[in-house]
Amino acid sequence: MIIVGFAYYLIKDNFHQYLKFKTNLSSNKHDDQLSSLRLQAYERLIIFVERINPANLLIRLHQPGISLTTMQSIVINEINVEYQHNIAQQLYVSAAIWNVVRKLKEDTQTMIVNAATGLAIDASGLDLSKKVLQHLMGIGQNPYDLTLDLIKSDIHQQF
Repeated sequence: MIIVGFAYYLIKDNFHQYLKFKTNLSSNKHDDQLSSLRLQAYERLIIFVERINPANLLIRLHQPGISLTTMQSIVINEINVEYQHNIAQQLYVSAAIWNVVRKLKEDTQTMIVNAATGLAIDASGLDLSKKVLQHLMGIGQNPYDLTLDLIKSDIHQQF
C-alpha cells in the first residue's frame, strides 16, 4: 500500500496535467466545431436572403404566360420552402439576426400579396413581377442589402 501511495505521489502532478491537457483539447475541438457550424449558418442565411430577394426570386421562377395567381402562389410557396429549409440555422446565429431574417421573409410575402392585390384579376405573372420590382426600386434602402450588411457585420463581430 505504501508503494501505491508513493507511486501516486510521484505521478499525480503529471496525471493532473494530462487530464487538464485532454480537457483543453476537447474544449478547443468543441469550440472549433461550433464555430464552423455557426459560420455555415451565417452562410446559409446569406444564401436564403439572396434567394428570396425578388430581384432574384421572380426571375428564377418566371415562366412565360403564367397567370398572376399561379405566380403569386409559386412565389409564396418558394419563400416558405426556402425558410423551412433554413429554419434550424436559428440555433447558431444571434436572436437579433434570426428575427431580422424572419421579418424579411414575412415582409417579402406581404409585399407579394399586396402587389397582387393591386392588380387586375386577369393580370399576368409578369405584371406581378414588374409591380414588385417597381416597389423595390421606390424604397430608399433595399431591405435585402440591409439584411446582408447586418449578417456580415454580425459575422465580423463573432469571428
